[in-house]
Amino acid sequence: MRRGAFAVPPGIYLDGNSLGLMPLVTRDLLERRLGEWSHEAALGWESWFGLAESLSPSIARLVGAGAHEVVATGSITSNLHSLLATLYRPEGEKRTVVATALDFPTDLYALRAWTDRLGGTLRLVPSRDGHTLHGDDLRAAMTPDVALVLLPTVLYRSGQRLDIPGLTAAAHAAGAVIGWDAAHSIGAMPHALHDSGADFAVWCHYKYVNAGPGAPGGLYLHERWHHLTPGLPGWWGNDKTTQFEMTTGYRKAPGAGAYQTGTPSILALTALQGALGIFDGLNLAEVRERSLALTDHLIAQVDRHTPELQVVTPRSHDERGGHVSLAHPEARELSRALRTLGVVPDYREPDILRLAPVALYNTEAEIDEVVRLLRTLLDSGEHRRTLTPASPVT
Repeated sequence: MRRGAFAVPPGIYLDGNSLGLMPLVTRDLLERRLGEWSHEAALGWESWFGLAESLSPSIARLVGAGAHEVVATGSITSNLHSLLATLYRPEGEKRTVVATALDFPTDLYALRAWTDRLGGTLRLVPSRDGHTLHGDDLRAAMTPDVALVLLPTVLYRSGQRLDIPGLTAAAHAAGAVIGWDAAHSIGAMPHALHDSGADFAVWCHYKYVNAGPGAPGGLYLHERWHHLTPGLPGWWGNDKTTQFEMTTGYRKAPGAGAYQTGTPSILALTALQGALGIFDGLNLAEVRERSLALTDHLIAQVDRHTPELQVVTPRSHDERGGHVSLAHPEARELSRALRTLGVVPDYREPDILRLAPVALYNTEAEIDEVVRLLRTLLDSGEHRRTLTPASPVT
């Protein structure tokens, strides 16, 4: 859809669900910002001061929220800690936090830190097949003792997409607050966080949004919670009109902007600005349609030519994210061998090869070539000779 807008490296890149490609406009924006820094030094803050807030309308469009409900700040982990410090309020028997056994580890680290600190319990919903989650199991875990639920919009290993509106309603019916980790969905599909009633969400911008390694994270907080004071306040979340009065009393900024803490990286926000500019001109429904067409094509080619590779990503469009996960005992070796052949896939322990044909820059022809190379490797066994047991895979 926008391949010409990106710096596409040689070979075939199918790892956009880990790190998206660099938009060409980002280089120009960063050079301009560096020029401002070199010529204006501290005077540059006159134009940089509200940069994060200026990006909120574009971010809000990606997640289906009001501009006042989102902000670019921190990281998934720091934003999650900040929101848990605000919204996790165990009381009486209502002390349990629900997550899943398939969550990205950093989410569980944060959740366990707060349940341990406040005398709660972390309940992990198990997987029936080791790859996906069953909606009935998730709903059954939302018992009256649950205070807070955190779920991934799309599972990072298998690419399963969860039912955000349905599970949000189930959590609220149990009297629980529910949040979502949207790291593997933002930029790959439309969202409707506000209309679904989700209480909060966190995500990164360096995958499908293409904002660069270590890009500022994203935070969403439904407006129903904007009366609360952040549990981890910082000076950059102070009301902008009084921030430089430097008083000892914290006066929170309106909306999600209050959840900023330290001084932001202007260069990192500038890279995010460039990436968001590409999405401003896109129809997100069309992005999702293209993403599904590419993953449909990949699944069909794998079924036809490399049936040894088990597709563990759900085939239903309603339950599929933007990448396809293939299970195979030699996935690690296949991943390394593909890299030696000019293909960049992704590998996840213990046996998952992840391939992400990104709507904005990948093609069917690239998919065909990758499946052809996989077939050649499986037939020849060459992948077993490209990797020793001690070799790292990144």
